Amino acid sequence: MKEKAIKIEDSDSFQTIFTKYGAIALDKQECFGEIIGDTIGNLNIDDGVISFGDDLEFSVQIIGTLSNENNKWHWAWDNEEVNFPENLIKESFDVKKIGEKYSIGQFTTDVFDADLLESHLIAMTVSGIMDDDAYYAVDLGEVTIFVTIKSDKIQKDNSIERFINVYNKFQKEFDVKPRLAFEAYTKLRGYKYKERDEFSVAKIDESRVIVGFSERGNVTHIQTMLE
Repeated sequence: MKEKAIKIEDSDSFQTIFTKYGAIALDKQECFGEIIGDTIGNLNIDDGVISFGDDLEFSVQIIGTLSNENNKWHWAWDNEEVNFPENLIKESFDVKKIGEKYSIGQFTTDVFDADLLESHLIAMTVSGIMDDDAYYAVDLGEVTIFVTIKSDKIQKDNSIERFINVYNKFQKEFDVKPRLAFEAYTKLRGYKYKERDEFSVAKIDESRVIVGFSERGNVTHIQTMLE
């Protein structure tokens, strides 16, 4: 029987969508962080790029802004006052369409209360569902601009160690359902997934990553096995 693909469903809340797509976004974000290090990004809106030093430059999409004065998230698709170039906000409109299709209020409300952490959760979710390679928050003082990046310059880490570390970090640090997060992360990475009553299994090449769960759905153990 063919495995059920990971996708947004009619009953999904924003938190469920984040649970499904957050780990893959975190994985890519860590790869991105290894490339840029501590270098601060310089956003050039006119050219539609963000640069990190003299050697790294990426095309961007602007998804939204956070007012650091009143903690308001503002989607880039609501563009009349900000006047971002239309070619840089196409992805934000795609997210709005998803919100309209699945009744996700966080994607269809132009402005709403959000702090910096919540804004990062939005950016991670967008990065995951849009299959971006990274996102970045550009702090301009009064406002922080959130952009997404697609680039083959950002190399993936396909090691089992990375897979385990990212999943464990995600389910510990964020308010998510660990089993759904493991299933989604496994499938979005392209690995085979199996589920039993007390544990789930990801098949990665010749290895197995086995995650045990309690009756309440919390992770009890993570182990690897070779075939």
